[in-house]
Amino acid sequence: MPEGLGSVSRVPDLPVGFTDTFTSRYVDTGELRLHAVTGGEGPALLLVAGWPQTWYAWRLLMPALARDFHVVAVDPRGVGLSDKPDDGYDTGTLARDLVALMDTLGHGRFAIVGHDIGMWTGYALAADHSDRLDRLAVAEAAIPGLSPSPPLFGSREANNRLWHFGFNRLADVNEQLVRGREHLYFGHQFASKAAKALPEYAVRHYVDILAADPEALRASFEFYRALDTTIEQNQERRTRRLNIPVLAIGGAENAGEAVGATMRLAADDVQSVVIPECGHYPAEEAPEATLSALTEFLAPYRNDRTTPEPPTRNP
Repeated sequence: MPEGLGSVSRVPDLPVGFTDTFTSRYVDTGELRLHAVTGGEGPALLLVAGWPQTWYAWRLLMPALARDFHVVAVDPRGVGLSDKPDDGYDTGTLARDLVALMDTLGHGRFAIVGHDIGMWTGYALAADHSDRLDRLAVAEAAIPGLSPSPPLFGSREANNRLWHFGFNRLADVNEQLVRGREHLYFGHQFASKAAKALPEYAVRHYVDILAADPEALRASFEFYRALDTTIEQNQERRTRRLNIPVLAIGGAENAGEAVGATMRLAADDVQSVVIPECGHYPAEEAPEATLSALTEFLAPYRNDRTTPEPPTRNP
């Protein structure tokens, strides 16, 4: 049972009764070991958080979701308590990791909710493994290689939201500049992208995990260093439209309708929800509105997967 920083037993301020339902576990996929927090009953629902967060980003939604689903909140490759190999941070590899995770847990089909980089990975999984997903919900990201690239000399507002892309892709100097100043760099990211400030204990927890291990800091940048490969993959994926329902969630004070516009470039059945007075972190800034949108969107999946098959009649 995982017991280190970032496991269920080593995170702050969980909802009351959380550990009665959810436990941390290591899952060996055959290629690497992933950390996941699992619990609940029903069809499988995979939750994938974004940069620079861990499974903990979903904590406020998980108890309610577990009433209808078997929830799997994962730390992907490079994140939290999961393995941090040198490479494999393109979304094609990240998607294969998650398929292997769900295979190992015994889930042939599932639904996925992805935020930020989790949205990148959810799109890749839906496009590359279309036989595995029933529904895809995504939040608060553009998708490199699918969304139009922003101009180098954009507005001040756009620069404030996007400057970390170029910085995070650097080979070494970013780690040298951030090491020892993790609370400054990552704290700024959280503060500048949230319309409603995340709790101090949550920000401190995310940053402490990144500061505790040089490999965690390195891995946090590897998702961006792999963008050339991810962009090439997405330019090929965009030739294959998604054939499943998609929910796009945007914070009105950040990406807004742009999330839905992005997903309409890839899929025909797209529902868009924009949450008012919310920035980049809907699951933490507006958990009730986010849960409401997800519950409505996932209801057909829940009902289809929990309704018994009719008995076979003899001729």
